[in-house]
Amino acid sequence: MKAAVIVFPGSNCDQDCVRSFKAVTGQTAALVWHKEANLPNYDLVILPGGFAHGDYLRCGAIARFSPVLAEVKRLADRGSLILGICNGFQILCEARLLPGALLRNHCLKYLCQDVFLRVETSQSPFTSLYKKGQIIRIPISHGEGSYSVSPKELDKLNSEDRIAFRYALADGTVTPLAAPNGSLDGIAGILSRKRNILGLMPHPERLAEIELGGTDGRPLLEAAFSAMGGAA
Repeated sequence: MKAAVIVFPGSNCDQDCVRSFKAVTGQTAALVWHKEANLPNYDLVILPGGFAHGDYLRCGAIARFSPVLAEVKRLADRGSLILGICNGFQILCEARLLPGALLRNHCLKYLCQDVFLRVETSQSPFTSLYKKGQIIRIPISHGEGSYSVSPKELDKLNSEDRIAFRYALADGTVTPLAAPNGSLDGIAGILSRKRNILGLMPHPERLAEIELGGTDGRPLLEAAFSAMGGAA
């Protein structure tokens, strides 16, 4: 299995993703600069967190024009797995690989804390090792993480079982109080129609090793690795 982590000017979680991927799978993910216009047929591509191009205009608005995004789309079309974490999720939405947009947190403050998520589906290459309804703890770190989408697209996400994670209380209750950023319908992560693209605001790579304080993010990376033929 071949994996890559895309690096934009301002990315700051690229090395975190490489480290966690290595720790979980034993494999090394390649670091790929955003100006690369021809990529090998990677099985997994990760768009990491950070502040691509300084988040000027709005998060991901400039990064969507990077040459590598055309290759990311090509790989997605061929069935490769695409994982967008935090800023990577924002970029995927700007590039229209996922619906909706990430807006300023309702509190108008940058949030850096652990949150509880409820797994909404186990029917995807990323969530297959979780149980539907399982509660996990994952860190967030963002200023623009309030997910918004049109009512029509929200209906599609729900009817097609494409909401991967929702913010929840520790007991699994989904309530506006559980989404510190004010995300619509408590949405923390969504899937593409083909289910091979996942975008989420929380950082599973930051909680994939016991040394980091927990392993609730580990099954996501293990599932993706397994789905593409790897054996962790």
